[in-house]
Amino acid sequence: MLRFEEALARILALGSPPLGTEVVALEDADGRVLGEDLVASVDLPGFDYSAMDGYAIRGSDLDGAPPFRLPVRGESRTGAVPDPLAPASAMRIFTGAAIPGGADTVIMQEDVARDGDVAVLAARPRPGQHVRRRGDDLAAGSTALARGTRLRPAHLSLAGAIDRAEIAVAKRPMVTILATGDELRRPGTDALPGTIPESNTFALRAMARRAGASTRAHAYVRDERVATERAFAAALEDSDVVVTIGGVSVGDHDLVRPALLAVGVTLDFWRVAIKPGKPLAIGRFPRSGRRDAIVIGLPGNPASAMITFAVFGIPLLRAMQGDTKPFPAFARARMTRAHAHDPGRLELARGVMSQADAGFLVTTLGNQASGAATTMAQADALVCIPEAAAGIGAGDEVDVLLLSDLCG
Repeated sequence: MLRFEEALARILALGSPPLGTEVVALEDADGRVLGEDLVASVDLPGFDYSAMDGYAIRGSDLDGAPPFRLPVRGESRTGAVPDPLAPASAMRIFTGAAIPGGADTVIMQEDVARDGDVAVLAARPRPGQHVRRRGDDLAAGSTALARGTRLRPAHLSLAGAIDRAEIAVAKRPMVTILATGDELRRPGTDALPGTIPESNTFALRAMARRAGASTRAHAYVRDERVATERAFAAALEDSDVVVTIGGVSVGDHDLVRPALLAVGVTLDFWRVAIKPGKPLAIGRFPRSGRRDAIVIGLPGNPASAMITFAVFGIPLLRAMQGDTKPFPAFARARMTRAHAHDPGRLELARGVMSQADAGFLVTTLGNQASGAATTMAQADALVCIPEAAAGIGAGDEVDVLLLSDLCG
């Protein structure tokens, strides 16, 4: 059995090199991975402008002691180029409007009294106040966003600010999900004896889409060798990643592993020392003239399937898109109560985060069974219980993975 860290490193290596890029409109780039360095072709901002509604002046025009009286000449408003500031005068100016030539300071309107057409200043302003200088935010030629950045709304705003209407992003991996088992039926269909509503597909497709992938789900694969092989062979031909659910253990009816080998998949490994989710198959399917398809064989229990896909499948999809941070950073939190643990495997326990004055707290949930969909739905974090630990005490600090970081 591989340790978690080794398994993760080997899976991330399968994501290299990244998929190619495509150009999309800026409004369609949210959540995508940037496929190019975005370099500013212009200064940001592109001209000196006012940060306040008020009056633009030339500081050297203020002689002697306050109050200062300056006649108001002209106006600078957004979307227009103002005339130069007349000597020994003030110009009305609005937030975002260009600083007129000759002006170097803006006094906000609350600090100015008007006496007809004269602006009266009660105090000497600080030179350069309320002026946003050209290039203060970003100089032309500077990198605004680096390749490999997963784009958030603020990134799109920055790209727009440097005048980019289209950008290159990584292509979406195509993920095909196949749930296996004679017992499976679609939710809402007749509850025949011995059947269960299949639920994993819905979660895994949502997780993969949040990681930037395109997804599809095949019809449920029955526990029959030939049917299993045919379904796998078809999916492998036109998918970047094939995810199977269930049947990866060593029982008499666990057909996934032998079926994958039969259709030409080379398994890199198939067991990881984690709890839940020890039976995990990772392999490659060679395709002539094309990138290898990657296979992820997940266990069938809901918590096991979602957790293993979150910590292994999602980072793989991100790496395939060139994401420079495919695996999130661990947080630190203090346990609110003790958690029993049998040494031997890293446990990823479902927990709920909270915050106190001294930092983050985490409480592990009661039902940690691999089939417990309820605690998976309640959790917002995975608590990392080291494989060598004989338990974690109340007040102990632990590493925590936030599910929002893993699953979007």
